[in-house]
This record gives sequence, structure tokens and C-alpha cells, in this order.
Amino acid sequence: MLVLSRKVGEELIINGDIRVSVVRVRGNRVRIGIEAPRNVLVRREDSTSTAKTPGSKPQPPLCSASGCRG
Repeated sequence: MLVLSRKVGEELIINGDIRVSVVRVRGNRVRIGIEAPRNVLVRREDSTSTAKTPGSKPQPPLCSASGCRG
């Protein structure tokens, strides 16, 4: 895992066409923005957005440039 320090407004670029920028830092929360081609799906991993059912693995929402679903 690569760990970087970034300030608000700074970006990092992945594979030449995916931009991740720090939008806001407030307390212990960081808001990030992701710009990627429409064909790139971004999977959001958070345990609070999907209810867990015994015996099944919850699937986090899929996000793309057009928004999230799930």
C-alpha cells in the first residue's frame, strides 16, 4: 500500500487518466473527489452502507462517473 500526505486541493493521478483529489478535511473526516473515465467502476467499501445477512458477503455500491448504485 502506498500512503501519501496531501493537502486540500492537491491531487494524485493513477494510470494517467484517474485523478483523486482532496476536496475537504474536517476533523477526522476527509472528502475526496475521483475523476475517471466512464468505463472505470469505483467500488466503495464501507461496512455501514449494506446490511449483513448471515452466510452472505455484502456487496458495496458500485460508483462510476454517472453516480452510485446499490
